[in-house]
Amino acid sequence: MPVASDAAVDYRALLEDERQSLIRQLSELGYGGAALNYDSNFADSSQVTAERGEAEALAAQLTDALSAVETALRKLDNGTYGTCERCGKPISEARLEAKPASAYCIDCASVRR
Repeated sequence: MPVASDAAVDYRALLEDERQSLIRQLSELGYGGAALNYDSNFADSSQVTAERGEAEALAAQLTDALSAVETALRKLDNGTYGTCERCGKPISEARLEAKPASAYCIDCASVRR
């Protein structure tokens, strides 16, 4: 059963705030949509290469999180927000407050790990 639209928590606001934060973080990393943008004078040393790898891993995590947030926003629009994608049961409000882009109830999320 989806989360009621008149719930005390404004999940859309939480998700929009999270979306903006993720977009800002990606921008600060130099993420330009498809890949990180590096200065043409970017040195090719082992230290710089390692830092670049770390930045790319972080960008991948942030884009995955952004995708989850955008999926949750679509679910809000189509009335399926708050329903576990695995078992179809409601996701607890406490879980959604802590992690608004949750796609799984706590039971299914713990099984997936």
